[in-house]
Amino acid sequence: MKKFLIGLVIGALIAFHLGINFGRNKPLWSNPYEKDVVEQVKERAGEAVETTREAIHEATQPARKEVEKKLSK
Repeated sequence: MKKFLIGLVIGALIAFHLGINFGRNKPLWSNPYEKDVVEQVKERAGEAVETTREAIHEATQPARKEVEKKLSK
């Protein structure tokens, strides 16, 4: 009975590992917890672009308001 339980636990761990990879359409024996480098770069680049866009928008607000005032006169 002890061997059966140990085999069941080990089998469940292996099946879990393989199931994650199968669900993600990745090679079965690859690391299921590893994020793709390309995905990480895309996420970080997107965040950097957004923060930069917001900073530029905030920095140009005063100048934009002055231009609008001059144009409305």
